[in-house]
Amino acid sequence: MRAADSRQLDLFGAGDGPAGAPAAAPAGRTPHPAIPPSAIPILPGPRPPAASEPPPALPPGARWLTLQLDGWTLGYALRRARRKTIGLHVRDAGLAIQAPAWATRAQIEDAIRHKAAWIRDKLEDRDRRLEQLALQAGQWRPGGRIPYLGVAIELRLDGARPARYEGDPDAPAEGDRLYLPLPDAADAGRIQERAQAWLQARARIDFDGRLRRCLDRAGQSIAGWGLSSAQGRWGSCTSQRRIRLNWRLIHFAPALIEYVVAHEIAHLKEMNHGPAFWREVERLCPDFRAARDTLRRQPPDTLPLI
Repeated sequence: MRAADSRQLDLFGAGDGPAGAPAAAPAGRTPHPAIPPSAIPILPGPRPPAASEPPPALPPGARWLTLQLDGWTLGYALRRARRKTIGLHVRDAGLAIQAPAWATRAQIEDAIRHKAAWIRDKLEDRDRRLEQLALQAGQWRPGGRIPYLGVAIELRLDGARPARYEGDPDAPAEGDRLYLPLPDAADAGRIQERAQAWLQARARIDFDGRLRRCLDRAGQSIAGWGLSSAQGRWGSCTSQRRIRLNWRLIHFAPALIEYVVAHEIAHLKEMNHGPAFWREVERLCPDFRAARDTLRRQPPDTLPLI
């Protein structure tokens, strides 16, 4: 999150840097359980390579090594580089390490052990992202499934009637069906376009209700709000009291949407991310911490529905 010169407060940037510890949390963070994975469903798809398996191709000059870490085997690509420190990067192919010529194998492994928890978290994030992206190729078809308000709904085609939802769109259940007004021969691009149009329409309805209820709790008003398709943030609030919410939030469980709404409305009172701001967020959304951390691990540009 950052404050822009135009006094627009953004909710989350592109995520943590490529090496080192994750970005620092705001003041006042306390330990808490994570929101369950069902916040945005993982749909079945090809699994990413295990952390111990070498990628199909290594970077030039790199070699593949493994290290035993408390009951699990970690593989990594090691490349010597002209640098002063040992750099760790988790990429789609796995853990990549750049080390200066003077660093011994023991020193490199000590650095890995020191960052073991961070590495495991990043590898889990990678697994989740790759599973979601692997889904995309077969997603836009009759019988394909997409996440909507935290559950997986099934796509069906029915060219004879307008789009319709089989179930309760305000309280979806696993396996509900979305019928799109397309012929059976429709290609993936048309199916994606129609499905996203429906999702955006539902986002307008859903987010509007949540905004109104949260504004009532906050005793605040806004000049207006709209949907965003930003790749790097979930929401924003300007000093002109205008709020934008990323439509892709409609994929997530309601608790996460509630947090983003509360976050932006809190900026109407505190145009910063100081302690008073977080107290206001907690007043509007008492369980915000779990949602905040879940969204930090799921930036908008990693969602499959882009």
